[in-house]
Amino acid sequence: MGSKLPPNQLELYKRIDEILFYKWDPIGISNSDWARDEYQSYLPRVFKMAIENESANKIANYLSKISTEYMGLPEAKKHDLAIARLILEVKNSVGLN
Repeated sequence: MGSKLPPNQLELYKRIDEILFYKWDPIGISNSDWARDEYQSYLPRVFKMAIENESANKIANYLSKISTEYMGLPEAKKHDLAIARLILEVKNSVGLN
């Protein structure tokens, strides 16, 4: 990310990384360690959106855009919205309101 994050932001960053890999996982690779970095290129933007208090809908729309436009997968709007809500819940749980 370039600069050091405060501890609670670093925790959020790490947890979003885990959420994207283990929960969002649009291509179904979370059971393989070799692909652990597959979604990390999307992590900074999702983190920034969460920190800047973007809505769950905006985060979900971004996730949907990635999976449909970049990965060529069918839409999974409900799943993407659930993931976005989870990210915002985690944000609150680490003390970032």
